[in-house]
Amino acid sequence: MDMNEIKEIFFQECEEQLAELESGLLKMNDGETDSETVNAVFRAVHSIKGGAGAFGLDDLVAFAHVFETTLDCVRSNKLDPGQEVMKVMLKSADVLADLTNAARDGGKIEPSRTSGLVKDLEALANGEAPSGASSFIEPVARVAAAPAAEAPKPSDDSGFQPIPFSFDDFGDDDTATAELPSFEIIFKPRSDLYSKGNDAALLLRDLRRLGDMSIHCDMSSLPPLDQLDPEAAYFGWKIWIKTDKGEEAIRQVFEFAEWDCELEIKSLESAPEATEELPMQPIPFDLSMLDEEPVMSMGVDEPSDDFSSAITAAQQATQATAQVVQAAASVAAPVVDRREGGDRRENNAAAAKATDNSGGANPTIRVDLDRVDRLINLVGELVINQAMLAQSVIENDSTGTQGINMGLDELQQLTREIQDSVMAIRAQPVKPVFQRMSRIVREVADMVGKSVRLVTEGENTEVDKTVIDKLAEPLTHMIRNSVDHGIESPEKRAALGKPADGTVRLTAKHRSGRIVIELSDDGAGINRERVKQKAIENDLIPADANLSDEEIDNLIFMPGFSTADKITDVSGRGVGMDVVKRSIQALGGRISIQSRPGQGSTFVMSLPLTLAVLDGMVVTVANQTLVVPLTAIVETLQPEASAIHSFGAHQKLIAIRNSFCPLVDVGRILNYRGTPANPVDGVALLVESEGGGQRALMVDAIQGQRQVVIKSLEANYTHVPGIAAATILGDGRVALILDVDAVVAASRGQALKIDNALAATG
Repeated sequence: MDMNEIKEIFFQECEEQLAELESGLLKMNDGETDSETVNAVFRAVHSIKGGAGAFGLDDLVAFAHVFETTLDCVRSNKLDPGQEVMKVMLKSADVLADLTNAARDGGKIEPSRTSGLVKDLEALANGEAPSGASSFIEPVARVAAAPAAEAPKPSDDSGFQPIPFSFDDFGDDDTATAELPSFEIIFKPRSDLYSKGNDAALLLRDLRRLGDMSIHCDMSSLPPLDQLDPEAAYFGWKIWIKTDKGEEAIRQVFEFAEWDCELEIKSLESAPEATEELPMQPIPFDLSMLDEEPVMSMGVDEPSDDFSSAITAAQQATQATAQVVQAAASVAAPVVDRREGGDRRENNAAAAKATDNSGGANPTIRVDLDRVDRLINLVGELVINQAMLAQSVIENDSTGTQGINMGLDELQQLTREIQDSVMAIRAQPVKPVFQRMSRIVREVADMVGKSVRLVTEGENTEVDKTVIDKLAEPLTHMIRNSVDHGIESPEKRAALGKPADGTVRLTAKHRSGRIVIELSDDGAGINRERVKQKAIENDLIPADANLSDEEIDNLIFMPGFSTADKITDVSGRGVGMDVVKRSIQALGGRISIQSRPGQGSTFVMSLPLTLAVLDGMVVTVANQTLVVPLTAIVETLQPEASAIHSFGAHQKLIAIRNSFCPLVDVGRILNYRGTPANPVDGVALLVESEGGGQRALMVDAIQGQRQVVIKSLEANYTHVPGIAAATILGDGRVALILDVDAVVAASRGQALKIDNALAATG
């Protein structure tokens, strides 16, 4: 495994740490300031800082260090995490995420975005109020009793910038360091340490940060070059260090490598004197040397005892091992992650490719090991079934037909189970997307001067990762709309007897083979009179239009519609909710609105669990084969002549249990035929569509129900009005998947081509 692969794993872990940080800070913001929550937040920032330091990400390390210092004040009860403090903390978490993303993409963010927060964090750590605070934040205990101007700053001992240092003044500081505890450390790595991606050089550098250190590299085990095993570990180190951090801090340096090395730590009454065997020469050392390619040289006559030589020796050992391990790592793509949360396996093949000149990283997912094991077992069963089926075909005796039929049945069942297993592997919880929305709420609320909190439910609801990746944009627009238009100002809420803090609730749940996401707020609801008037002013509807409440609510999804009186950074340009509708429709989903004036609004999105397969009803229309998504079908009917009623010049209705439902001739809508079909000669599919209620789709016949693989028409051909996608049937024919919402909209008088053209441009 090369350094680029390890770096990609680090950024994947950063995503988890940032999610943990966001979750913990939100708990603290809600008043949960117990030690477990605070420590979890501190560990998240500390882990990001430690990993970033290993890769020389100086901007990220510098900001994380200041953030960590302030969190340590909270952890040690020196700072009370009040409202103003948490506001700075939450903003710092957002900036930390931006710095991480910039480091991953090889870019940087403007220093102005971090400088103000750094000052606020340092002020909080020193017992002062942040620059943006309206009132003084009284800490539980002062960091120091000195005046504010002399308040101690967090010491920069983490190597934020590659700067040279030397031991020139070591002898002059004896009086200052004489009382520090001394330790002797014996550190000898095993080959497993290098094969797992650890680096002795980085461990020694982290150890150096704890205090004054002298080090001796033991190369006595190094064999002649012709006998050297590239996978073995030959070097060891004897280290003496003076530090006030204690033995526990030393062990934390080796916590991820302790099982793969010989480690002995002894407390000494005093550090060893510098002798000829342990020379203490002033040698400048630049941490940036760790980023350089080490030179592989084994021609060393005498062991070098200074720190620089020790680092070089560690790099040589790592380089020798990496050359052999890299080839094996490219084959052994699955890596088992045995941290908190159980065993997990991830595929690093994409990560290896992500380190090309493009600078971008391919997305990855983490999968429960049990799911992978189940898939492997099913593949094994499939191989056995294939062998049995082939044997039955070869024998073809009197029992051959029966054996083939049984084999085919088992093959069908195994195929479905494998498909379900693959879908389960791709399924991921919506929690990362939901957590991202917390930042949107904070930013928009600050911009419009409102106090809003986000409440999430069902964060562990799983859905296909392709759906999750495309959820962020519509949810962002909806959150901004709820905060800007839905939630009233604090003064207005107080006058109405509502809490000053508005609430936006985001929930996810499974329902009827789909995922339903609801976004609700406790704001003013939709002002239907104003919406209708704005639509008339913008020439979106005629002035004499007679619309129901539901139809008025759906006007907000029309392109160019906005109720904002002026253009701001948040709204006013008529772009937002129309994008939401197009995005949801592109995912094969539906969106509806439920609004109560004065009480709030709820947006309900119904999405498929996956964009790869769907259960559908295969039907025939004018000698064409179509697939109707099963989730849209309520029931199937065989129309009788007595149940068919004419309405107007061309419309027909079908009577269903004392109610009437419009009949939609699918063949006419899609221009498959020029004359209307006789409803009695076909089959009616009662469907539900977004905004159109129930309709009965008229088809000629039903071939059956089956699961089909979705193929995009837009990617392989072009957009076809009224058609959502395509699939390939068992006989090799291409069948089109019906866009139920578009067909129903066309039956209500909306132009099919125009409606879908708008969706295609979205």
